[in-house]
Amino acid sequence: MADELDGMAVFLAVAETRGFRAAGERLGMSHSAVSQALRRLETRVGVPLVRRSTRSVHLTEAGEKLCSSLRPAVEDVRAAVVAIGEFGNEVRGALRVQTSSAALAMVEESVLATFLVEHPHVHLELVVSEAPVDIVAEGFDAGIQLGEVIDKDMIAVPVTGDLEMAVVGAPSYFSRRGVPRHPRDLVDHDCLNWRAAPTAPPYRWEFSENGRNFIVAVNARVLSTSSLVNRRLAVAGLGITMAYDRSVRESLERGELVRILQRFCEPFPGYYLYYPQRRHASRALRAFVDHLRDRRRSTEGSGHRSPAKAPRDRKN
Repeated sequence: MADELDGMAVFLAVAETRGFRAAGERLGMSHSAVSQALRRLETRVGVPLVRRSTRSVHLTEAGEKLCSSLRPAVEDVRAAVVAIGEFGNEVRGALRVQTSSAALAMVEESVLATFLVEHPHVHLELVVSEAPVDIVAEGFDAGIQLGEVIDKDMIAVPVTGDLEMAVVGAPSYFSRRGVPRHPRDLVDHDCLNWRAAPTAPPYRWEFSENGRNFIVAVNARVLSTSSLVNRRLAVAGLGITMAYDRSVRESLERGELVRILQRFCEPFPGYYLYYPQRRHASRALRAFVDHLRDRRRSTEGSGHRSPAKAPRDRKN
């Protein structure tokens, strides 16, 4: 029975990660140990469960059926383990969170540091990826993402408050090329644009005028996957870039950059911690949610609020 249960856990990890190596990393097993455990399970059930190739793993029809039956049962087991763990006084366990580099840049470093100090028995696994991730399928407890793209069936807790984009360039660039008076004028300028990955579309420069949103297709002299590189090139006078206003605040204060077109840039919902409405969220996740809410109340109570109105928690 123990071998069967181990094999089921290995199979489910392979099914969710679609790879032997990724499944091994999740389970703390070697690639060969994962492969052997899966072969033993296939031998016991008498049918192949996965189709292997050199680059990918796909479930067979039998594998899909077993996976759909196993997932709820494993969730029940995990919930039972979480419930037992809550009898202790200390918050313990692992907390797996997925986010992007852009989101991480907006999250105060002290938020994570103070949480870990307050809960020394929590082990944080923070995965930074620019690709879209299904946090449920990939086995994450939660993710951090822009509020506008989070599914409505998720619970979402504000992390940053509202955000605002800023269009900036160096004084030397504007003295040489002139200052755009309207977003449409950007098509005649050198722009430094960003995209999440080499295969992703370029970031769309979005603006608002008289209550209506519109997009400007800028001419990208530089198209980078690093917003930091774009900001440095902008400081060097090589073009105009669009970035979160928080990320260029110091450069603006030092006079390295000048902000333009501000009246066309309206605040929008910022980054949220989001997670599925499970029957039992882990104690570590609940502690992190409480930490974020306490941090927000403390910030608002001290009067250090962002100019934009802070969004409310969303619970559906």
